[in-house]
Formats: sequence, C-alpha cells, structure tokens
Amino acid sequence: MMREQIAPTKSNLLKTKERLSIACEGYDLLEQKREILVADLMRKVELVKILEKDLDKRVETAYPTLKRMLVVVGRERANKLAQKVSYRHESMEKVIVSAGIKIPGLETQVPSIDIKYSPINSFAECDETVLEFFELLKICAELAVIRTIAWRLAREVKRTQRRVNALEKMVIPAASETKAYIESVLEERERDSFFAGKLLKKKGVSAREAANL
Repeated sequence: MMREQIAPTKSNLLKTKERLSIACEGYDLLEQKREILVADLMRKVELVKILEKDLDKRVETAYPTLKRMLVVVGRERANKLAQKVSYRHESMEKVIVSAGIKIPGLETQVPSIDIKYSPINSFAECDETVLEFFELLKICAELAVIRTIAWRLAREVKRTQRRVNALEKMVIPAASETKAYIESVLEERERDSFFAGKLLKKKGVSAREAANL
C-alpha cells in the first residue's frame, strides 16, 4: 500500500492520526450498517421463498378451477361474465427504514371480493374461480412488494460493502503507513538532535577545559 505523499512533520502527523481515527470509526459504523442490512435482506429472502411456495400451491389449485369453470359454463358465457367484472388495484411507494437509512418500497392494495354478475347467471364454479384467483392475486401483490424491497436492500448492501472495502483495503492502510512513516522520521530526527546536542555539549566542555589550561 502506497503511503500518502506528505511532509513528515508533527502537524501532518496529527492530521494523519485524526484521519485514521475517523476512518476506523467510519469503518466500524459501516460494518454495523452492513450487518443490519444483510440480516434484514436475509429475512426478506426467506419471506420471498415462503411466498413463492404459497404461489406455486395456489397456482396448482387456481388454474384447474378455471378449467372446470370453462367446461361447465362454456368459454363464451365465461367471457360475457368476465366483461362485467372490474376491480381497482392501487400501488403506491412506501418508505421503509433499515439500519437508519430510508429505502423506497412498494405497497399494493388488493380490493375486496365482490361478485359483480347476477345471481341468475351465477355458477358455483364461477364463484370458486373468483375466490381462487383473488387469493392468487394477493400472493402476487405481496410477493412483488417483498421482492422490490429485497432488491433495493441488496443494492444498498452492495453499495455499503464497496465503502467498507475502500476503507479496509485503501484508506486505513494508507493512513496507517503514513502515520508509521512520519513517526519513524520524527523519532530519527529526535535521536539525531539528541546525539548532536550531546556532541556539542561535550565539545563545549572540552573547549572550556582547554582555555583554563
């Protein structure tokens, strides 16, 4: 690791120590943030797995129900009944907080079930199909929300990890090496000054002794 190209002075040593202290503190905070984000991300991933299993189970029952309804009612009549069905679904952005940071998420509202067609034209298979696909829709909406949050958490983890790596592999080693270099130069200067002072003192005493003689 290349040290910083600065003059080995006491003032620069103080500045380097301060930068190193701030970098180490920042590293600790970012590492804690990364751990919290990863833990939150893992919880979301597990929830996604659970919802995906629920989705597979619901698909296994919903589409056979639809096929039975088409056989009993007929495709043409089913199309006419479907034209009378209209539901409003709302999606909005929702901010979640993880590790002290705000992450934009998604919230989807699924409308309540309301049979739109006339009881005269109603079939048990139609009602069953509506119920099955509403449950399927709820799972899809919840899965979309959790996946969106998980994706954004993963992106924040990646961004935080890059900053942690930069501090760990570049900033802190460079500041540490610079600090050690300046300290060694200053210590060497101090030793040189000490020995030079002793030598001058010794020479000064010898001169006074020679004058007395």
